[in-house]
Amino acid sequence: MATKKAQAKPRREPMSRVDTAWLRMCRPTNPMMITGVLMFDEPMTLDRLKQVIRKRFLAYPRFLQKAVDTPAGASWVTDPDFDLDWHVRLSALPGRHDPKSEKKALERFTSQMASTPLDKTKPLWQFHLIERYGTGSALVARIHHSYADGIALVQVLLSLTDTSRKPDAGKDLRSAWLKRDGAEVVRRVGAIDRYVQIGGKMLGKGMEMMQDPTLATMLAKEGGEIGRELLHALSLSDDPPTLLRGKLGVSKRVAWAEPLDLEDVKAVGRACDCTVNDVLMAAAAGALRSYMLERGEQLEGVTLRATVPVNLRPLEHARKLGNHFGLVFLDLPVGEDNPIRRLERVADCMRDLKNSRQAIVAFGLLAALGMAPAAVQGVALELFSRKATAVATNVPGPQQPLYMGGSRVREMMFWVPQTGSIGIGVSILSYNGRVHFGLIADAKLIPDPDAVIRRFGPEFDKLLYLALMGDWERTLDAPGAVALMA
Repeated sequence: MATKKAQAKPRREPMSRVDTAWLRMCRPTNPMMITGVLMFDEPMTLDRLKQVIRKRFLAYPRFLQKAVDTPAGASWVTDPDFDLDWHVRLSALPGRHDPKSEKKALERFTSQMASTPLDKTKPLWQFHLIERYGTGSALVARIHHSYADGIALVQVLLSLTDTSRKPDAGKDLRSAWLKRDGAEVVRRVGAIDRYVQIGGKMLGKGMEMMQDPTLATMLAKEGGEIGRELLHALSLSDDPPTLLRGKLGVSKRVAWAEPLDLEDVKAVGRACDCTVNDVLMAAAAGALRSYMLERGEQLEGVTLRATVPVNLRPLEHARKLGNHFGLVFLDLPVGEDNPIRRLERVADCMRDLKNSRQAIVAFGLLAALGMAPAAVQGVALELFSRKATAVATNVPGPQQPLYMGGSRVREMMFWVPQTGSIGIGVSILSYNGRVHFGLIADAKLIPDPDAVIRRFGPEFDKLLYLALMGDWERTLDAPGAVALMA
């Protein structure tokens, strides 16, 4: 009698230390998911979407694997019961909508998805297709941070698209817009092992090292610049108590603004001798300031911080999964009432960060955290999350129209998860000549995120107005100049 062939043992791969850290950071108040929204000019069908996912997304074998965490370590294990129908689902927005109320309905649906943890017994990702949205469709994607960082996952989502409605054979989106980061990235990446080693020594001794007077001596022996960066990160004061910090709940709120013209943003940057990123983050700080003032917050002299992910690999390698980024602390001068002065302060902080090794130090700590005992993980996570109020990401996307399954992508937005006690995420993504700004927030902190994002455009308009004035430094010193723009 023939015997039944034994089922093949599921493939198992050890998870990297940094990916393990992100897997273990999940909290009911902050699921570790990267959430993205794409809107299409033409309808997308479920069958066409599944074809794209099958051909493009599942070309990454990692997405056929689920995360399995044990006391001995975390691993990627191939799911023997993988079911594409569970991961790619059809959804609908309730009721009939005009364009404004339809946007609100999509924001509510995205908020619900961003608040709902993924099923740990399956590969940690899902796509939700809304077949009818505007003249076309919308797609909400959820992917766990342990698969890859936000930069890589945005590239993964873009790899599902084409540069023409009917792509030519061999047409590569990557060659159309990705640029090399150059030797600077290589220099940083080459030092990763050193920082991981130092991060491990820190966590191995426990967080009591924070109060140990010999810490400075130990770090000095490990390498002057590295030690100084680590001491600086640990010695940062906690962010001040404001209405943007507090006990978190389990519901997220998502909203996004009308896009800005990228050429206008570049014009402000040229006039003020700063980068596009500086201009956008200054506008975001202004929007938060305006929202907080309206709610009675006293902001004189107040500066908040945002943790900002920094890519630690060449962009042409961004499609390789895994987490390869560090974090830096960016000042958001919400206490500054002058828009140009606010921009100058953001730009100065950015310049200082570019000359520091803060990002790679954070990468080393994350790697060490992945192997640390749970108690140490919790203390370290809380320690660092108290030093910032928000997570801010700015990803430069392709400046040309993209198509998915034959449907043109009109708009796109994404949010990375917040960690620990941080409850606010700011996301900026440029695409096809426009800049998209979005906010995700804990519902207990900002129950009405639209009240923040609708201020983003007017705050940018102030900067644009001053840039067009030409001699804006003299203009700013004129009595009532700032009040005139309010």
